[in-house]
Amino acid sequence: MHAFDVLGDPVRRRILELLADGEQTAGAVSETVRAEFGISQPAVSQHLKVLRESGFATVRADGTRRLYAVDAAPLQEVDAWLERFRGFWSQRLDALGTELARGRRTPRTPPSTQEGPHP
Repeated sequence: MHAFDVLGDPVRRRILELLADGEQTAGAVSETVRAEFGISQPAVSQHLKVLRESGFATVRADGTRRLYAVDAAPLQEVDAWLERFRGFWSQRLDALGTELARGRRTPRTPPSTQEGPHP
């Protein structure tokens, strides 16, 4: 499955966000995702399986618990693909940074409160 097919699903993206905070049990992931998306535990398990089989997540046994974690390798591939598009927004962000810095350096004078002669 292509990385963007995996990441295109909002449930799988949310699971990866949860796992980015550190290793989590399948139960903890399931509880959060079920509450946020209103899907069943078996549906969450299917999403975890897709993440595992596509290489985005790893799982290890800890007694009867299954602990899931992010595997960064596929995300590095996505990052490499995005690299060629960074120029589109990097220049604009640099320009914005320059304008913001200019605004901080230039003291702003309040509009004149004196009224001049009226015609």
